[in-house]
Amino acid sequence: MYKKKSFFITFEGIEGSGKSYQALKLYKKLKKLKLASILTREPGGTKNAERIRKLILEDYFDQNSGEKFDKYTDTLLYLAARNEHILKVIKPALTKKKIVICDRFIDSTLAYQVYGKKVDKKLVNVIHKHILNNINPNITFILKVNINAALKRLNKRKIKNRYDKFSKNFYINVQKAFLNIAKKNKRKYFVLDNSEDNKETENVILKKTMKLLGV
Repeated sequence: MYKKKSFFITFEGIEGSGKSYQALKLYKKLKKLKLASILTREPGGTKNAERIRKLILEDYFDQNSGEKFDKYTDTLLYLAARNEHILKVIKPALTKKKIVICDRFIDSTLAYQVYGKKVDKKLVNVIHKHILNNINPNITFILKVNINAALKRLNKRKIKNRYDKFSKNFYINVQKAFLNIAKKNKRKYFVLDNSEDNKETENVILKKTMKLLGV
């Protein structure tokens, strides 16, 4: 018999990897099994954090002047949104022994801002030390994808934000960063190739989750 417990699951990967889709699929399956779960995302998850998300991902600069945020301003906005998210959504849900499924978390900051844009890792670590409150994922699913397949998926999107418009090389480097992060802690990371659009990935994720939950 399943014993209710808090559990934190995150999904990571580049744009077009299918992480948001897989996070939603897992959430729906857990709900169908009547397991207390929530689905959330970063940046976002709360009203104020969603405002920051809009500022970051949409048109946050003056198109005429070309002015845009410095990479440190950009990173601090992500971390501010995360602080709100943890305090208002993630921590309360875990306290109530719910299963939290989050589309992106701290590994995205490391892959995109630290490894991708060369933001000082020490700064990110110091801020995380203050805002995480020892909250870390129990399992992180990293979805790797053939870059050309990812770009085809991105081209099909009707609404794009600036993260859907980076160069092919940028996505290659960010994906390498995710995979390097996973290598450092194989017990807490589970890497799946999601280049093909089939249900096998869904089934593997559900099976792994059920095993970890003890269902």
